[in-house]
Formats: sequence, structure tokens, C-alpha cells
Amino acid sequence: MFKPRWLLALSRLGLELWLPLPLLGLGFWIVGGVATDQVLSRAYNPGVHLQVNQPNLRRRSLLLPSTTVLSIRVLINRPQGISQVKINPTHSALKELTFEFPTTEASQVEAAIARELDLAPAVVRRLIHYQIAD
Repeated sequence: MFKPRWLLALSRLGLELWLPLPLLGLGFWIVGGVATDQVLSRAYNPGVHLQVNQPNLRRRSLLLPSTTVLSIRVLINRPQGISQVKINPTHSALKELTFEFPTTEASQVEAAIARELDLAPAVVRRLIHYQIAD
């Protein structure tokens, strides 16, 4: 097969492979620039709109609205007449909430936790674990 003279000279010098690489790099650079311009000039529209709720002025909850409670542990200390409550929320900024209530009755402790966290009593009852110290 007949090869042009310049191609034979390039193959003897070993440049047959290296000569197209700058052209290939230039092609990637141009295509990448066009793609970047297209992506960066597109308008940002997340599709989810921000909803603002009016704050409850009578009482503010200690938990953020997006935070859920994983568990509630209650240590009822009957000789001292207090209940120590530890709450584990899912929010990363809050590791643990600790309360102390001056009652040892389970129903009163549940009501106090529901008031403090602004949760329904049924939710508190589902998450609560008691430990009694005599």
C-alpha cells in the first residue's frame, strides 16, 4: 500500500502517535468549555418552594420542625422524687436533650415531655423507655 512521503517520515521519527494528541486535547478543551458554559448559564429552579409558617407565639418547641425523636429514656428516682429524661433527636446539631422533672408519676412525666417538645402524647408514649431507681 502506498503511504505519502510525509507519513513515512513521521513514522520513522515516532511522531505518528504523538502528533494527534495535541489536536485531541484541543478538541476536549473546546467541547468541555461549551458544555460548561451551557450548564453554568442554565437557570436554577429546584422545583421545591420555600414554605414559611408563622411561629407559635405562645410557646416555641426546643426541636426544629424537621427533627424527629429517636428515643426517650426516663430514669425515675423515687427516693429523690425526680425524673431525669434524656432525649435522642435525629438532628445532627443536637446530640442529646436532658430534662429533670419534679415528679415520679409516668403520666405526669409523659405530659411534661409532650409539653416541652410540643409533641402529641401518643408519640411520646410510643418512644419512651422507663428505668426505675429505688
